[in-house]
Amino acid sequence: MIEILNAAEAAKARVTGRLVADILQAMKKRATVGTNLLDIDRWTGDMIRDAGAASCYIDYEPSFGRGPFGHYICTGVNDAVLHGLPHDYHLQDGDLLSLDLAVSKDGIAADSAISFLVGDARPAESVKLIDTTERALAAGIAAARPGARIGDLSHAIGTVLGDAGYPVNTEFGGHGIGSTMHQDPHIPNTGRPGRGYVLTPGLMLALEPWVMADTDQLTFDADGWTLRSSTGARSAHSEHTIIITDDGAEILTLPTEQ
Repeated sequence: MIEILNAAEAAKARVTGRLVADILQAMKKRATVGTNLLDIDRWTGDMIRDAGAASCYIDYEPSFGRGPFGHYICTGVNDAVLHGLPHDYHLQDGDLLSLDLAVSKDGIAADSAISFLVGDARPAESVKLIDTTERALAAGIAAARPGARIGDLSHAIGTVLGDAGYPVNTEFGGHGIGSTMHQDPHIPNTGRPGRGYVLTPGLMLALEPWVMADTDQLTFDADGWTLRSSTGARSAHSEHTIIITDDGAEILTLPTEQ
């Protein structure tokens, strides 16, 4: 299913997107050395309820997971890059933490992810991983405009990731979003320009470049959800929800305070 939002739905999407971004920034501030991942999950749930919104994850049960997910936010530490199931772990100095959050409010969903380092340590490779996914995300957004094709976005993202020396996994990537969290079209993190679905105003997309330092192969944790790099290498993940406008792309998942 591919949805094209009208003006009223786009206005709702802006509210949902800002809520997602604000929650992620609040959790980033709280994610200090010693913080437990289960506390981050609990705080996220509290903020979602206080906003009169609904979690897209609690009842999420796709074919690739051992569902339902049962938590409010994905928490990936170091080599855990996607769908990190919150568990009893206290963050340590230098941990690379990825937080991925999708929320629905007034019938419209938004999805975003951030990666950052906990504490004071700044391992050079981790800094590079985070910076690369953020630059790839910016490149994908810059390529998003009416008349462009999905392959143009994928190519822009993949060029940044590949130029940085990272292998790219295409099994999981960006996606359409609207009244539900995951919709068509699928947006691989590398691809050929000029191919795929044509972007039109009102189309909402979640772009999400992610990489692992030295592999494109994933392994599942025993929890049935958490995806890790097969080599144990660190990973990073950045994501924004955007909507195509007459002039280009509007980022919906920017926080109130920037």
